[in-house]
Amino acid sequence: MIMNDIEALKNKLAELRTEHRDLDDMIARMTGDESYNQLQIQRLKRRKLALKDQIALIKNRLLPDIIA
Repeated sequence: MIMNDIEALKNKLAELRTEHRDLDDMIARMTGDESYNQLQIQRLKRRKLALKDQIALIKNRLLPDIIA
């Protein structure tokens, strides 16, 4: 893997982690409010799960499994 690719993956990973953390904070604030919209929270949780999957894929590309 070329160094530029590694740096690009690391930058994308940082962006995804930030978005994931922001969604987590947003969901926590919305569920603390009594007038929250359940459908909107469900969509945010779905997006958060998709981000988690993308983060895992990038981490696997950066640190591939070594067969022992």
